[in-house]
Amino acid sequence: MPLEINMSHPRLLICSSLIPLGLGACSLNAPSTGPTLALPAAWKNAGGFPVAAPSHDLSRWWNRFEDPELTRVIADALKSSPDVASAAARVRESRARHNAEQASLFPMLDASAAVGTRSTHIDSAGTVASRAYSAGLDASWEVDLFGKRRSVVAAAAANLGAAEENFHSVQAALAAEIAIAYTNLRANEARLEVLRHNVKTREQTAQLASWRQQSGAADSLEASQAISSLEQARAGIPALEQAAAQARNQLALLSGRTPGSLDAPLSSNKKGIPNPARSLAVGIPADTLRQRPDVRVAGYQVLAAAAHTRAADAARFPSLNLSGSLGLNALSAGKIFNPETASANLLAGVTSPIFDAGRIRSNIQAFTAAEEQAVQAYRSTVLTALSETEDALIACRRSAERLASLEKATVAAREADALAQLRYRAGEIDFLAVLDAQRTLLGLEDNLFATRTDRTTAYIRLYQALGGGWSAGS
Repeated sequence: MPLEINMSHPRLLICSSLIPLGLGACSLNAPSTGPTLALPAAWKNAGGFPVAAPSHDLSRWWNRFEDPELTRVIADALKSSPDVASAAARVRESRARHNAEQASLFPMLDASAAVGTRSTHIDSAGTVASRAYSAGLDASWEVDLFGKRRSVVAAAAANLGAAEENFHSVQAALAAEIAIAYTNLRANEARLEVLRHNVKTREQTAQLASWRQQSGAADSLEASQAISSLEQARAGIPALEQAAAQARNQLALLSGRTPGSLDAPLSSNKKGIPNPARSLAVGIPADTLRQRPDVRVAGYQVLAAAAHTRAADAARFPSLNLSGSLGLNALSAGKIFNPETASANLLAGVTSPIFDAGRIRSNIQAFTAAEEQAVQAYRSTVLTALSETEDALIACRRSAERLASLEKATVAAREADALAQLRYRAGEIDFLAVLDAQRTLLGLEDNLFATRTDRTTAYIRLYQALGGGWSAGS
């Protein structure tokens, strides 16, 4: 049975999704009928993957590739990336704004002190100067009768939650992009190594064709074909070297480093494309929605929009303002704290909108429309999360199938190439057969590396789609 979430009221949907996050203040009455967003009970393409809650399994998923260099690069990037630092600064900004809004719920108290001098002119006696000392405390408080200020504070709290989840989203995205760039680097390095070996083989073949031409056993066409095949293979080396160098620069950029700063660490003896783990707990769709930081960001944004709507609606009702002051006035500093010099007053005022030319009503309509936009953005984010996970599962399965076939084909092509070389040296076949075997092998090896890269990338995207790459303690 698919799980259906009622979409007729935005806060009902978001609260149902964010209950595990500790948002228990969403007890709202909502209609029980309306359009629904059905969540599948299981992933359509998850056959063969174990099912378990991914929250603890995927926070540092890159460790599953058992590549220490990849782990080191990601750990360094999470500390030094300017994107992560900027997201952390946004969290601090949102926390400060929330604290400022929360402080508005309490009374404000101001203190003042002054010393004044007054000159009085007397006809024959001259001028007499007198001083006056004063001190005072002024307090003011807007009583939140209908929850307007509390709604603004709730919106600030939701914005803080969204900023924190955005920080987690930046971390998860950065880890995935670094892993993909690292995989492409290792793939280009592996392809370059194979191509250089292939060039050496073709150099030997070209030399043999030249000797055969000199001895009269072959014509110039065979030697020209061998040289053409050799130079064609050599032409691929600069392109792969360029791709590898650009991948290293990309890793430096993602890590917040200058170009070339990671060249030495990345040139370690560790070669080869990272292999994904054989087992992976994909979880159920509801787990994924709670784990993905982008879904959590969208949920907090709906809560913030709903709080702003409530605050706009509360502007229709009266507001109560209390203010008071305590003053001390004396002609000498020694008597300023004498009880006889004290004066106090307390003032309470109620204000209520009577005519505003539709301003409050328009504000309510605007915030209601903004809330609806946030709801639709949340729905879109949920659907995107489901689609990305299914796409990644499909890619993992199909790339593994392609890889199995290509590995068999490549083994057979290597045997055919070696046999063609032996038979050509023995003079049993012409060079066209050797050339065909070389081209077939090189093409299959290139496809093999590309498919291994696709499979590893598919697993990286799957880890990201399942909400991995961050932890609450990071």
